[in-house]
Amino acid sequence: MKRLLILLLILTATFARAQQFGGNPPSIKWKQINTPAARVIFSQGMDSIAQQVAATVVQMNSLIKPTIGFKQRQVNIVLQNQTTVSNAYVGLAPFRSEFYLTPSQNSFDVGSLPWWQQLAIHEFRHVQQYNNFNVGFSRALRIVFGEGGQALGNAMTVPDWFFEGDAVFNETLVSNQGRGRLPYFFNGYRSLWAAGKDYSWMKLRNGSYLDFTPNHYPLGYMMVAYGREKYGDVFWKNVTHDAAAFKGVFYPLQGAIKKYSGQNYTVYRNSALDYFKEEFKDDARVKLKSKHFVADEEYPAYVNDTTLIYLRNTYSHVPKFVIREGSKERSIAVQSVTNDSYFNYSGGKIIYSSYRPDLRWGCRNYGELRVLDIATGRERLLTRKTKYFAPSFSFDNKSIVAVDVPATGLSRLHVLDAQSGRLLNTIPNPDHLFYTYPKFYSTDQLIAAVRNTKGEMSLALIDTKTGSNTYLLPFSYGPIAFPQVKGDTVYFSRTNGKNDELFAVDIKTRQAFSISGVPKGLIGYYQPNLSTSKLAFTTFTANGYQLKQVRLDSIKLESAELSTKPSDMSIAALEQDSASHFVDNAKPQQFEEKKYSKAHNLFNFHSIFPTLNDPNYSLELAGQNILNTFQSSILFNYNRDEGYKQFGYQATYGGLFPYLSAGGSYTVDRRGFYKGNSIYYNETSLNGGVTLPFNFSEGRHFTRLSVGSSVNYSRNTFHEAFRSMFKDTYYTYLSNSIGFSNQTQQARQQINPHFAQSINLNYKTTVFGRDAKQFLAVGALYFPGISTNHSLVFNGAYQHKGQNNAVGFSNDFPFSYGYSAESLDDMYRMAVNYHFPIAYPDGGFGNLIYLMRLRGNVFFDYTHASAANIFANGAGFEGNFRSVGGALFFDTKIFNQGSVSFGIRYSRLLDPDFFGGSGRDRVELVLPVTIF
Repeated sequence: MKRLLILLLILTATFARAQQFGGNPPSIKWKQINTPAARVIFSQGMDSIAQQVAATVVQMNSLIKPTIGFKQRQVNIVLQNQTTVSNAYVGLAPFRSEFYLTPSQNSFDVGSLPWWQQLAIHEFRHVQQYNNFNVGFSRALRIVFGEGGQALGNAMTVPDWFFEGDAVFNETLVSNQGRGRLPYFFNGYRSLWAAGKDYSWMKLRNGSYLDFTPNHYPLGYMMVAYGREKYGDVFWKNVTHDAAAFKGVFYPLQGAIKKYSGQNYTVYRNSALDYFKEEFKDDARVKLKSKHFVADEEYPAYVNDTTLIYLRNTYSHVPKFVIREGSKERSIAVQSVTNDSYFNYSGGKIIYSSYRPDLRWGCRNYGELRVLDIATGRERLLTRKTKYFAPSFSFDNKSIVAVDVPATGLSRLHVLDAQSGRLLNTIPNPDHLFYTYPKFYSTDQLIAAVRNTKGEMSLALIDTKTGSNTYLLPFSYGPIAFPQVKGDTVYFSRTNGKNDELFAVDIKTRQAFSISGVPKGLIGYYQPNLSTSKLAFTTFTANGYQLKQVRLDSIKLESAELSTKPSDMSIAALEQDSASHFVDNAKPQQFEEKKYSKAHNLFNFHSIFPTLNDPNYSLELAGQNILNTFQSSILFNYNRDEGYKQFGYQATYGGLFPYLSAGGSYTVDRRGFYKGNSIYYNETSLNGGVTLPFNFSEGRHFTRLSVGSSVNYSRNTFHEAFRSMFKDTYYTYLSNSIGFSNQTQQARQQINPHFAQSINLNYKTTVFGRDAKQFLAVGALYFPGISTNHSLVFNGAYQHKGQNNAVGFSNDFPFSYGYSAESLDDMYRMAVNYHFPIAYPDGGFGNLIYLMRLRGNVFFDYTHASAANIFANGAGFEGNFRSVGGALFFDTKIFNQGSVSFGIRYSRLLDPDFFGGSGRDRVELVLPVTIF
């Protein structure tokens, strides 16, 4: 079948990816704070954070409007507090935002500001962007297609690097920190510059399967900050207004940059990157041993002076624990799925927090502690349904301390029994700190890097009985992470000006020290660990995080005064705006809180999505409520083969444990086939069903099960010309289905996971009106191929229908490649596919399409089919449909943003194609293989 999905569908997949349908249990009671700029929707118990988010948005809104535009449309912000994921988004179709409120442990990554504040000052800038990009042709697309139309127009004209770069600039402008002041944020580009890697613009924009490339956030910040610095605060307001309006039609953003800066796009972007390259000119130049990315080597942990353990993550293999003894290495075990790479080692055991989704609710997930024995490679689960982070063993290995972040948003330290996982002690938190990376100092005292309520950081000595704190360093906005205790000294990483460096502090005297004797000019010094005679740490390079080791007798601790103010990286514009450091002057406000009804704006139709899927051409009016518990659509479809017109409505409610669905359609001019002649009828269909979705993912596997059943009613009304031959018919049938999938983790370069299984079973049977039944089973088994990134896939399918079926059920049987498919009484299929990479071109054309990978596929496909009374003379049929061939697939990015894979398949038919076509050689365009 020829298939063409237009760009609008590609775009809407972007936003669907970020959302969880029916993600919260019905027991949650929702409240709201309603302001002109934003409605903040939150669960009971999150009142304080909701009030602070609302106050920040209200007070910041007018201050930062002048630099993006003054249009305003209220956005709905949903606060999600049951997840372990630190993230947020703003999206169109529908226009809404979600804040995932659990902060990250790593303060270098996005900073140490209160997480709700960081999200508010970053994400609300996206709200302003969408409000002001509804102009010109983008607005025309919105008028015709709704929010999805504007989303398409904006994505075609305003690149993702601007959306995120502008939001990062805003978070940096209005706060005392922000990623624009964090050296860690620039590490990726610094590593490329230090290694002399001069990648093309399209490679920087689209990435690579071979080489490390930073994401679009730092690129966007450098482009935006340079524009604000050189051309003023309204430069980007003017540029993006023209671009979103499609002024210039072709490459409107590039044209607008030239118009308002006087520089063409190439000169501008090179100047922006050079500006920041000069800022980091003191980074040591390095000559890497390998041309391409090697591995991330993280969190070194000494077993003894000659042996250490670390986590190794490559593009061709999932993360695994490795033990290095001298120059020899061996793998211990694959790491289970996690939110970060952190682990702690002591006494032959590794402990870390693994990610586990809830059985049903997509917005609820857990951080469960796992203990791995390095001698046997066996792993055991220590805690269940917890939200633990950054666990660490005590010196006697009998206890564990971990950060607990419950749904209330508080941060607590829990001390657990290392054998049973039993909670021994919840340490009080009188100073309302957020704890990161706790370590034992003694039986009764802990060390942790802590954030206060302003987002400043220090190292704290914590009494495990009272929770009282002794602060070892002055609080400042310099991020601190990875404390490591050795005797009475704590080694740690801390931001110092334009780099993240290693420091130490004497616990007794609180004297801080810099560490000399380590290699100079490296890009960041992270994750220190000490043995009796060595210091290990990681540093960032263009080939990944690399381990470094130095002897303790070669380093020296020198008294140091720690910097208190992060660097602006020579962007003076950060200090010259009326919104600069807004958070210092933000005032508490109290807003009225009201109940938020789960039925509010239930239908919320937001977009019209056209879909071209030959022979079907359809328009869908899509709706989704803000809580994403109800999705509905009004559909019109035209089928070119039969010439029928279909009108329908379908809705699904996900607010209960089962999904409940219902809908109906009316189809005009359906065409059937009877003894060689066409017959025409109209069809009325109604359906209602229930689906139970289960997510059993745990450890190293992603496992899902879906069980569903639906009742379907259909009535056929024949056209007048055929009423003498046929009576109007009706029937009701049940459709029962089971879907199961299981797979291991998948590395970046792997075409498929090394091991995976899927099976889908469907049984349809009539219960009233007519007699018919159909059973279909489809499955696949995935295995590794000859080489690491090769994949061997076995496919199978079986279908059985009643011989005298009075109902023609839909044909979902995956017929052999190359043949015209028919739905016969009995069919079974066996196929073997072998997938392999061919090349990684890393090249593109005109910022329109970029080819990341070329891969191949060879296959053998066999289907056996039989049917009784299929021909006009009553004769039956039995035959084989075998094919062999291959395919060439192209993994691409379009417009430097959207991932689209397509292919060309050649099939050599080994048997006649009884149901269509002539000749044995078939060539098909496979589009798309995947979208996002």
